[in-house]
Amino acid sequence: MAGQVLMPYAYGDAADRVDKVAAAGNQNLAGVDTPAEMIAKFRLGGLILVGFTPGDPTGATNPATNVENPAQVRALTEGLQRAAARLPGGAPLLIGTDQEYGVVTRIRQGVTLLPSAMAFGAAARPDLTEGAWRAAGEELAAMGINLNFAPVADTLGPKGSSVIGSRSFGADPQANSAQVRAAVRGLQGAGVSAAVKHFPGHGHTTGDSHDGLPVVAQSKEQLATQDLPPFSAGIAAGTGVVMSGHLDVQALDKGVAATFSHKIMTDLLRTGLKFTGVAITDAMNMPPAMKWPPGEAAVRALNAGNDMLLMPPNLAGARDGIVAALADGTLKRERLVEAATRILTLKFRGAPPQPALDTVGSAEHQKAVYAADTAVTTVLRGACTGPLVSGPVIVTASGGREPARVALVKALQAAGVRVQAAGGTVVHLVGYGDRQTDLSADAAVTVAMDTPYLLAGSRSPALLATYSSSPLSLTALANVLAGAAPAPGRSPVQAGNLPRSACVK
Repeated sequence: MAGQVLMPYAYGDAADRVDKVAAAGNQNLAGVDTPAEMIAKFRLGGLILVGFTPGDPTGATNPATNVENPAQVRALTEGLQRAAARLPGGAPLLIGTDQEYGVVTRIRQGVTLLPSAMAFGAAARPDLTEGAWRAAGEELAAMGINLNFAPVADTLGPKGSSVIGSRSFGADPQANSAQVRAAVRGLQGAGVSAAVKHFPGHGHTTGDSHDGLPVVAQSKEQLATQDLPPFSAGIAAGTGVVMSGHLDVQALDKGVAATFSHKIMTDLLRTGLKFTGVAITDAMNMPPAMKWPPGEAAVRALNAGNDMLLMPPNLAGARDGIVAALADGTLKRERLVEAATRILTLKFRGAPPQPALDTVGSAEHQKAVYAADTAVTTVLRGACTGPLVSGPVIVTASGGREPARVALVKALQAAGVRVQAAGGTVVHLVGYGDRQTDLSADAAVTVAMDTPYLLAGSRSPALLATYSSSPLSLTALANVLAGAAPAPGRSPVQAGNLPRSACVK
């Protein structure tokens, strides 16, 4: 049972063979060479697939990369499940990943890339959200992933949140609720468990739980009306998992991270919101969870009401701490039985047959996601009809965004716009992490491919937002710039004094 409540990461892109570097990483984490040996030694309940990407706000908790492309991921997950099948009882493994899309996307190569959550918020079309997330769920299932740590249910406050940003659907709790409900239904309709996060809400703090313990200063009334509704909507939609946040929610349990708070994870989540599924911690290798040794942190999280412990920094330490706490009574056996039972119930919940691998990136999925992308593009300043660019065009981008720039160039050319290297109308792209200095004084059009806040400081005559740099988002943008499509999006957050849309009320 102690193994069933653990979901670590592992090094290596295959279950039973790894290179020397990966073997060293696994030895340090778990005292074994391969992921399959890790499953066998600790009788694990789950494993999270990770991937490090520069600029990812969650990168600090992802020191390894074991996802490359759909075929490799499916071979890896099949090997992991074979290892789990050899355990007593033969329960399947929960295999999770953070496929939020937008800035937090683990598997990028060969899959249908959805736009960010904020893009769906701008479209305000839950029906399109559900269709796109069902496509995403079918692709994850085809690769052997049965748990996705998404959607983000955090509602952004007036100051936003640098670590959440475009990962959130927006600033309106009721609109966010509809989006969370749709995303959960889409994922779980494809047989992949959703995990709404970061309970009870990470959007009303400017702190980052990857660095310390952020303070949430909302009153109980504000929490009830602003932060909790999207989580309630996800629970009502049947989400299999709720992830805790490492957050100091002062109105509920001042000074105690929500992950370790019985008042939050049991009294509020279980009794108040009637959640009966699996509660999982945010990564236990984040600073707020590492103030105690791994074993003590594990026991504190379980006693608070969590069922599964994500990414413990030392696997043996976490497992041994749980076993020792059972022996000395600081962890009651019935609490561990309850946690393991919830996990096993989730694992054995019925799911459709695994889709074929050629489902991934299919034309049908591209169509479903592009339908959402065409509803996203927002004009915050500029003309609402006809082309937004005329004559030859130059596409520029802030540093490190060459793939997005090239993708937009190709999409503009396909839309009939002449693009050249110099001497034309400048379309400038900015994205996650950019600052005022990354804006272009020469740009006739500035496009925000992440949160639109930066646009408030731009002097460009035309300001647009896609909230995302996925290829289909940029195709939709190109059609708007060429005058071949409208821009029906409306920003789900306020960017300075700019209107939410210059074209949509």
